[in-house]
Amino acid sequence: MAYSDIAKGWIWRDGTFVRWEDATIHVMSHVVHYGSSVFEGIRCYDTPEGPEIFRLDDHLRRLVESAKIYRMEIPYSVAEMREVSHELLRRNGLREGYIRPIVIRGAGAVGVNPAGSPIETFFLCWPWGAYLGAEALEKGVDACVSTWFRPSPNTFPSLAKAGGNYLNSQLVKMEAVANGYHEGIAVGPEGLLSEGSGQNVFLVKRGVLYTPVLDGTMLGGITRNTVLHLARERGIETVEGPIPREMLYTSDEVFFAGTAAEVTPVRTVDRIQVGEGRPGPVTVQLQTAYLDLVKGKSEDPHGWRDVVAWEGAAVSD
Repeated sequence: MAYSDIAKGWIWRDGTFVRWEDATIHVMSHVVHYGSSVFEGIRCYDTPEGPEIFRLDDHLRRLVESAKIYRMEIPYSVAEMREVSHELLRRNGLREGYIRPIVIRGAGAVGVNPAGSPIETFFLCWPWGAYLGAEALEKGVDACVSTWFRPSPNTFPSLAKAGGNYLNSQLVKMEAVANGYHEGIAVGPEGLLSEGSGQNVFLVKRGVLYTPVLDGTMLGGITRNTVLHLARERGIETVEGPIPREMLYTSDEVFFAGTAAEVTPVRTVDRIQVGEGRPGPVTVQLQTAYLDLVKGKSEDPHGWRDVVAWEGAAVSD
């Protein structure tokens, strides 16, 4: 999806809705020079009950936590940002799509120390279909193990969803695409499995679901947490622990999980076929359970779907 495809409508900027083209920052903003931002990616689905945002409060709480790690104080509560998210969708007439809150350090400090830079908060939204393509959910994707490692603990705080952290993800993704793959998978500094460029990774072997433990090299994904809940509720044994790279080649199934990627099967890794080379039964079961949940086709016992009141919504021009 290109910028030109989504550059329209309204953006919320520190209490005011502005036109897309007016939501600008100065070139001297600290975020431009040093990557000082935190953000979230949140999906809204048009369910039979109307537009519903999936795990909105969990995403907003993680945004606050990411900001806290980087000593950025967001001047809005989770409740206030929840209402901003609802109004943003209504203002743009978007019943299903992607919400991107982002908190940045603006123009102020010139050096690395950001203390003199103001905190600016934006909420954007746009339509976004399957992250890795419509066929990916059905047929799976081809992945590779990246030559780029994820950072060691106590270097970059990987539990923070921070803009600068994604420079590493860009390298992972670009290398994968340049070499003919859909996605890359990174290992940590010890050579153990970490995550994809923007998703967590799951493996299935002999009916057991494995995913790397949160070891300081990866983001604790909200979709990751959802998949673990769904698996345990269905009696699937789950293991969170250190996983060697070669298990990618010997597992029966591999899949990605993320808000954008949803649950995407992996059919090959480093051109080695995974299982039967198509989505396996555990992957399909969890993918179906996840999509049914977020799209309102199944019950929501955890209260994860946040209903957007749509009456009187304005449609963006």
